[in-house]
Parts: sequence; structure tokens; C-alpha cells
Amino acid sequence: MNDKFFPESYNCVVILGPTAVGKTGVGVGVADYYDGQIISADSRQVYRGLDIGSGKDLDEYILNKGTSKEKKIPYHLIDNADVKNEYNVFNYQKDFYKVFTELQSKNILPVIVGGTGMYLDSIVRGYDLIEVPTNHELRKELAGKSEIELTQILSELKNKVGNKLHNSTDITERHRLLRAIEIEIFTQEKKSNPQLNNYRNSSDEKMPERPDIKPIIIGTTFERSVLRENVTKRLKQRLQEGMIEEVESIHNSGISWERLERLGLEYRFVSEFLQGKILSENELFEKLNTAIHQFVKRQETWFRGMERKGVKIFWLNRDVKTKETRVQQVVDYINSLK
Repeated sequence: MNDKFFPESYNCVVILGPTAVGKTGVGVGVADYYDGQIISADSRQVYRGLDIGSGKDLDEYILNKGTSKEKKIPYHLIDNADVKNEYNVFNYQKDFYKVFTELQSKNILPVIVGGTGMYLDSIVRGYDLIEVPTNHELRKELAGKSEIELTQILSELKNKVGNKLHNSTDITERHRLLRAIEIEIFTQEKKSNPQLNNYRNSSDEKMPERPDIKPIIIGTTFERSVLRENVTKRLKQRLQEGMIEEVESIHNSGISWERLERLGLEYRFVSEFLQGKILSENELFEKLNTAIHQFVKRQETWFRGMERKGVKIFWLNRDVKTKETRVQQVVDYINSLK
């Protein structure tokens, strides 16, 4: 870390917020100021080949490109997984611990940037996850159930231990319902069977020891009307840049439509379009645009939930839109912690 002030009681910065607010630009600016490095917290940017649809925008990590002052800001946990394989929050936490520990050992400030609430939550709230194995017998048993029946099963499982099913709108897709039931059953069985406490899939590495994570958490967002405008503008841009062709190319490389649909949002809707389930590009745009707006609302709900659970988030002035001014706001806030 350079000689600029950074409070000793903290050891990293988190930049979070909904999609289409320019988090990467702010994070890169903060990393540049403190000679830090970016750790991404995005559930789709981890996959190689998912470039346009996931909004990697890797050029943003290069400052003053093409000039004598060009500077590349190193980033981590982008392009580190094969799309053929599921990469979940357990995998993310394991990989994050390794990168964070390595940066700390080199006295480099980690700047965590992203909008995947579950990834961020797993890092800042200080709990370790267990890996839940796929239960093939259970999946065969549930194969004939409708999504309504699966939702009811999940609700009953949670009620059995005094929990309620929250945010059911987030798990309307069949594969998410099946996975949620699988996790709930495994978790309940684990409590009654101590032998499962030591469960590890033999093909997986051991979870690294959790590092001491002491984050300054910064939130950035805009007024709803500006967010709507940004989402729509960015979607048009991605379609012009070749997002449909990107999804088609990934499928042609051997990735099934089912797998692409499980990636959600852009990859789900474009896959449906390419299969003829969505009949025109106009219909694709309208459906995907609506889905992304709904996703933004869910992200904001998640962040409010983090705050209710005791996570302190300093929100930047939502009327300030330039990257440079927002970076300065972050620096000013950090300086105020002296």
C-alpha cells in the first residue's frame, strides 16, 4: 500500500451497488489511488467466455490507455471458472480467501467490487459456508413435481425448523428450487448427524482458513429513473456489440441451452430467443429489459437486508454521477475515519 492514509482498523474496501451504476469505474479509481487491486464479486464474470452479457468491460481496468501514463489495475476472480461447471458461493468464498490472503501478505489493499449480494454477504458478514453435495436420488424423486409443488415442499421444510420462505420470487426457476430443497435437507440432516460436519467432496480442496476481513463498505446507486435509463441504454449497447452472437458461439462450443438458461438474465433470454421461444428481437429486448429492472430491485432489497443485519454501508450521494467525483467521495469518507 502507498503512503496515503488508510485507517489501521480496516484492511479492505468494498464497492457495492445495483447493476448499471458504474461500480467498476469507481472501484478502479479507488484501487488506483491506494495502489490496490480489484477482487470481483460478480457471479457471472467468474466464467470465461461470458464477456458481453456479463458486462466485464475489461478496458475499464486500463487507465490512460494508449498514453505514456497507461496503467493496468490488476483484477482477480474474473475469468477463473469454466462455464461447463457450476460455480457457487462456496467456490467463491474459497477462492476469495486465497486471493485476499495473498494480497494482504504483499501489503496490497484489496478493493472488492460487485453486485452479487450472496457473494458479498459471505465475505463481509463473517460466516463460513459448507459445500452441499448433489443429491441424485432426491432429484429423481422430485423430477415429476411442478414448480408450485416444489415451492410448497421448500416452504414446509423451512417451517419445520421455524424458518420462513423469504423472497420466493428469486427462486421461481426449477433448478433453483431443486437446489434450495437439496441445501435445506442437507443442512437439517447435518444438525442431527455430526458425521456430516466433516463432509468434504473428495474432489475439492479444503476451505482455506478465513482471513481477518475488516471492510470499509461503500454503496453507490442512482435515483430509480436514472437507473432505468442506464439499464435500457446499456442493454441496447450490449445487443449492438454482439451479445446474441456471443451466446450462440458459447452454445456452438458445446454448452447446452439448459446450462445457458441457468446463467440467468441475458444468457437465459438470448438462449430462449435463439431456440425460437422468443419470436423477435423486439420481444427479446422488452422481456430482458423488464427482467433486468426487476433484478435491480432485488439487488437493492438484498443490500437493505444486509444493513438490517448490522452491515454498515456508507452510501455515496446518488445525485453525483461522475466517476471522478464518486472516487473522491470515497477517499474523503475514508479520510474522515482518522
